[in-house]
Amino acid sequence: MNYAEAGAWLYGAQRRGIKLGLDSTRNLLERLGVDPGARRFLHVAGTNGKGSVCAILDAICRAGGRRTGLFTSPHLVTFRERIRVDGAKIGEDEAAEGLTRIRALVEESEPPPTFFEITTALALDYFQSKEVELVVLETGLGGRFDATNVVTPAVSVLTSIEFDHQAWLGSTLAAIAGEKAGIIKPGVPAVSAPQRDEAAAVLAQAAARCGSELHFISAPIKTAVPGLPGSHQKWNAALALAALEAGGIEVSARAIEKGISEAVWPGRFQILDRRCILDGAHNKAAAERLALTWREIYGDAKATVILGALKDKDIPAICAELTPIADAFIVTPVRSARSATVEELAEAIGAVNPTVSCTPAGNLSDALEIAKRRVRRILVTGSLFLVGEAIALWEGSGTSPEFTSQ
Repeated sequence: MNYAEAGAWLYGAQRRGIKLGLDSTRNLLERLGVDPGARRFLHVAGTNGKGSVCAILDAICRAGGRRTGLFTSPHLVTFRERIRVDGAKIGEDEAAEGLTRIRALVEESEPPPTFFEITTALALDYFQSKEVELVVLETGLGGRFDATNVVTPAVSVLTSIEFDHQAWLGSTLAAIAGEKAGIIKPGVPAVSAPQRDEAAAVLAQAAARCGSELHFISAPIKTAVPGLPGSHQKWNAALALAALEAGGIEVSARAIEKGISEAVWPGRFQILDRRCILDGAHNKAAAERLALTWREIYGDAKATVILGALKDKDIPAICAELTPIADAFIVTPVRSARSATVEELAEAIGAVNPTVSCTPAGNLSDALEIAKRRVRRILVTGSLFLVGEAIALWEGSGTSPEFTSQ
């Protein structure tokens, strides 16, 4: 298969939905000849901040001369973003070759592996072929039954745990924390961002059962300035440093400073130009953090907010956090079958502030044209899928983001 054919086959696996469990991934890795024990892993789970922490960890380790693999999700524009070695995306030919091998192995599998199981196996196979030293591995959903949980890491890392994906992870914060805590392994050190009391208690209990030493960070970093915008990134940097220390991964002070200052993570308060900012905030806590970062950088200035979201998200809560920094909203569908309608978005905004201007747009391109006629800075938010579309439009590549629902 070429890259386009391989992608079509892989995205077809999304029709199987999400299947939580580890047996299929373990079996696939065994058939590929991948030994998860041959690499050192930094395994990261949580609700918000996972991608930023992963990006900082990867940047520090590369600055220290380590050969790294980085596995994250979802992608913004191309699937290849999910799998990187030393900062470089997997090549089209390499992705196609790996997926062709996997397809031959699973053609008659029952049940067939899911999109994320295949993607995880492809990543670990690729990292093995490239002989990377360290792998920064982000969970896709939860932790306990996430496909990435087939590894035994050098350290387990828990970012902020909040409400999201309740249909899969549970309706209470304690239940969600229990799923995330599934990455804590017997005897393996674990580090965590500060957590709400109910989540912290669950993590502590899980660590005690495993005989794992768990450390909660208590202060943001003060010795380096993050390149990623927002005061919360100082906490993410502190968590990354705690993870490296707990995992016994030695890096120099120079590598730490360089990595933290040069880490890049697109779609998270990404300033495209003097007028347009992108942020994929898609739950209440992320929207709250976005609003705080906006005020830190732009003070009392308000934004023209282009909002699109998936209908299974807590749209009223997102709107409640964003409305105070919005001069006006432009609402648009996301390129997904799960997209909220413009009517649903407008209703949620009106329930928070019925006086704020809210204009519907048929798509993101139209929304941007409307926004550019206004004088305010433009904030595109509500969904990473929407942000990916914005990046593709801004780059002017003439292509749309590779479709994904996961």
